[in-house]
Amino acid sequence: MAITEDTMPEQMTIQEVVERCQAYWSATHVPSKALKEMKAELTSHLEEAAQAGKTPDAVIGTDLNKFAEEWARTFRRPMVVSDRPARKLAGASGRRTQTILSVIAILVIAAGILIFAPKENNVENEVLQWVFLVGALVLFVGEIVTAGFFLLPFAIGAAISAVLSFVGVPPAVNLLTFLVVSVIALIALQRYTDTDDDQPPVGANRYADKMGTVLVPVNRAKGTGRVRVETENWRASTDLADEIPEGTEVQIIEVRGTRLIVEPIDH
Repeated sequence: MAITEDTMPEQMTIQEVVERCQAYWSATHVPSKALKEMKAELTSHLEEAAQAGKTPDAVIGTDLNKFAEEWARTFRRPMVVSDRPARKLAGASGRRTQTILSVIAILVIAAGILIFAPKENNVENEVLQWVFLVGALVLFVGEIVTAGFFLLPFAIGAAISAVLSFVGVPPAVNLLTFLVVSVIALIALQRYTDTDDDQPPVGANRYADKMGTVLVPVNRAKGTGRVRVETENWRASTDLADEIPEGTEVQIIEVRGTRLIVEPIDH
């Protein structure tokens, strides 16, 4: 049954808060396998607050339902940070596919111009002027709408070729310019996206695969554990059954809720 604000006593003990939150989690279909961990985590959180001189009411505020829901939401949406290599590999594969498609598209456009353009030089140059000009505008608009840098290399190549065609550059040279510029732009943009993907993660993500030292023994059953990672202290837990003692060097496996999930380096 949901908890309403007017049923809350003025002062609640840690045990009462935990029991009421657990009742809320059960009523809102939080997975049963997560309840034990959530209960231990909340108990530890409230006990640490009590040691700092805060009452349970000061921690949960005036709306216990809201507090319980915010706490549950953290566990409903675990943030795994150890899958970065897989995501990076998938991104690289996608970019390779895009590069191949882009090269094919460049060749198709060039072939189309060669096949359908008039054979008289003066007429051909005039046609190319408008083909490249209109093509550049359409491709730029298409890039704005779709994003992804798929159309931008063609747009850059077409824009430069349009300018050259208006100053009288021979059609063959103009077409070669379009091909070369499009390929160069494609390679440059691919390198840019690779660099952008390598930006350092923020928040707890920056600790992915890093090492830490156990400050408080990490015990999943008791819900205890704290590790030092670089200059910061973090709550910690583990998927292992055995307790990880103080002073142990550990590796960050993932982030789950408000805790770093760790394992001993020699595990």
